[in-house]
Amino acid sequence: MIEASRLTKRYGSTVAVDDLSFTVWPGRVTGFLGPNGAGKSTTMRMILGLDRPDGGEALIGGRPYRELENPLRTVGALLDAHWVHPERSARAHLAWQAATNGIPRKRVRDVLEIVGLAEVAGRAAGGFSLGMSQRLGIAGALLGDPEVLLFDEPVNGLDPEGILWVRKFVHRLAAEGRTVLVSSHLLAEMALTAQDLVVIGRGKLIAQCTTEEFIARAVDGAVRIRTPHAAQLRAALERERAMFATDDDAILVSGMDSAELGELAHANGITLFELSPQRASLEEAFMRLTGDAVEYHAETPALS
Repeated sequence: MIEASRLTKRYGSTVAVDDLSFTVWPGRVTGFLGPNGAGKSTTMRMILGLDRPDGGEALIGGRPYRELENPLRTVGALLDAHWVHPERSARAHLAWQAATNGIPRKRVRDVLEIVGLAEVAGRAAGGFSLGMSQRLGIAGALLGDPEVLLFDEPVNGLDPEGILWVRKFVHRLAAEGRTVLVSSHLLAEMALTAQDLVVIGRGKLIAQCTTEEFIARAVDGAVRIRTPHAAQLRAALERERAMFATDDDAILVSGMDSAELGELAHANGITLFELSPQRASLEEAFMRLTGDAVEYHAETPALS
């Protein structure tokens, strides 16, 4: 488990992380989201003891990172896929990490096979593509078979097959009871990957909830209805003073849920072909709920 309690970090007059508290539970994949400059990377660095907080604390399994006896066996992290000597082979890079942490060399072979780099293990890491570097970084995070894993943009540079592999892999890690925190800007992918979300903006907590709950917060309660008796339904909605709009061959109703609309249709003898609550995407929910926390807003250029 990861626990952040009132974390605060300042760089001069800039507050990068502001009194931030959240919990990442084992057995689930937690997405860590926020606009650029929200403080995600700084927070992850404080969790890993790379930056010292100006206030609050971050605990891993109830202890600060600096007090862990075998850090790599407890926590695995991918923060920068390019943190590898370019002339060192993938195998040598992992062997160095293993040797300095008392991890058997056999584990190096195991993780290279897990991430699909066994056949290129002898190649210099400087010649790796971004996707291959990502896989090597994931291998390093797995080296100590840790209980807690932090991944910062793990699918950056991966092809669709690689992205699917990462998604299934982090789900498997969580299913084994591990704590998994994943930061990413690919919101469509996070909607498929993360079961829980921690969303921050300008260093402050915006939401901590399940992905489904976060999306539901952004939905205005609209229900889509299709019926062969559209005029009759519109008249019934007007009598109820309901807000509605026409969308192609459907009617979108706000302020009434599906059960109420079903009862209204039944009471008026109206046949329904469709009665479905409208669901926002994670991207739409994110934009709606973090709009005020975006540090820089770009103007839409005029078309000539």
